[in-house]
Amino acid sequence: MTHRSAEDILAAVESQQIKFVDLQFTDIMGAVKSITIPAHELPAALDHGVWFDGSSIEGFARIAESDMYLVPDRSTFAMVPWLTGNDTTARFICDVFTPNDQPFIGDPRSVLKRVLAEADKMGLVFNTGPELEFFLLKPHADGSIIPPVPQDTDSYFDIPTDLIGGLRHEMTRTLEAFGITVEAMHAEVSHGQHEIDFRYSDALTTANNAVTFRVALKVMARQHGLRATFLPKPLRGMSGNGMHVHQSLVYKASGANAFADPGDPYGLSKIAQHFIAGQLAHARGMCAILAPLVNSYKRLVPGYEAPVYISWGRINRSALLRVPRAHGVESTRLELRCPDPSCNPYLAFAVMLAAGLDGIRRELPLPSPSEENLYLLENHRGNALSTLPGTLEEAVDALEDDQVIREALGPHVYERFIAAKRSEWDDYRLEVTAWELNKYLTSY
Repeated sequence: MTHRSAEDILAAVESQQIKFVDLQFTDIMGAVKSITIPAHELPAALDHGVWFDGSSIEGFARIAESDMYLVPDRSTFAMVPWLTGNDTTARFICDVFTPNDQPFIGDPRSVLKRVLAEADKMGLVFNTGPELEFFLLKPHADGSIIPPVPQDTDSYFDIPTDLIGGLRHEMTRTLEAFGITVEAMHAEVSHGQHEIDFRYSDALTTANNAVTFRVALKVMARQHGLRATFLPKPLRGMSGNGMHVHQSLVYKASGANAFADPGDPYGLSKIAQHFIAGQLAHARGMCAILAPLVNSYKRLVPGYEAPVYISWGRINRSALLRVPRAHGVESTRLELRCPDPSCNPYLAFAVMLAAGLDGIRRELPLPSPSEENLYLLENHRGNALSTLPGTLEEAVDALEDDQVIREALGPHVYERFIAAKRSEWDDYRLEVTAWELNKYLTSY
């Protein structure tokens, strides 16, 4: 992270004639919230924060304990590229504090920072690199996007034949205006599906970038008459939106990759092997955080490049955890393939790290790798492996049974997340869908 002094920030605000400042944070579900202040109020905000009512934020606080304040993270200062002229606006991502000047335990950034501090005590830094996929949809004449219609019919790595190439370039410029370094962009497998990859960094910075990414791309799509969606499975019969997360640990003292061992057949150190074992052991328990919607489990099915079996391997894209071939020792990393971009990145990285650290602390043994296609029905080994939850209800049950993941979230976030997801599942369970009517109504 790049730390900036208050003096440097205020000088930039004056020189760039910034009129407003957005103070952003996320609720437990990952939705970005914002309080806007005039630029002349920024010195006070940087000095002692800005008060707000937390009782109106999903999962934050009860009415009786609603007073909280936002403290801008100076490293996240950036111009908002689409607000210029008389609306020229800068933004900060903020930490949430209680009236007694303590980090609010319900703030997702606070949850991640707490688990990162555990890694820090072990002399380790957690780095992540998420790959967020998204669809671009064409609105109907009435402005709705139901049923969803993809903007294009391009396939994996196709050269764009319409405005999409220019739009992806514009999206890239917008992201880089926020300080997000884009490394690649391309069409994905499904029609209308795209991926823009940004640079690997420490987990907190990457989570900041991920929430900014989602907001920015939705705005850019709307400015071009389209809609961007990060819904895990918007279209039946097509691959859904994943958020594969590349992850590594480095030694705080030396910066060396703690996952690397050139003498191992997979290039993995003992720490890496225990980390994988920890994530496999807690895969079911953390799935509700990594894939948090009813719709997420329409993506996690065989045949659409999403994992189902709790396994690991190198070339096997049906496995939950993959070990990509490294260009060098320092690029040794693991790829977790079950998260999707509807998750709260702060909570996702927190539970992923907690699971891995538990494997390291307990020195959990690494199971044998799975290099075969686990989706083939005749593959008896695949049938013997444990599977990820098949529904949100099953995932929430698994979360309730996993003490390590519950403790990583903390009781406040855990209890409110569980309650929200139980309510979401009950609402879904009571819905009579178009599929049911089409399938049964005339026959029964």
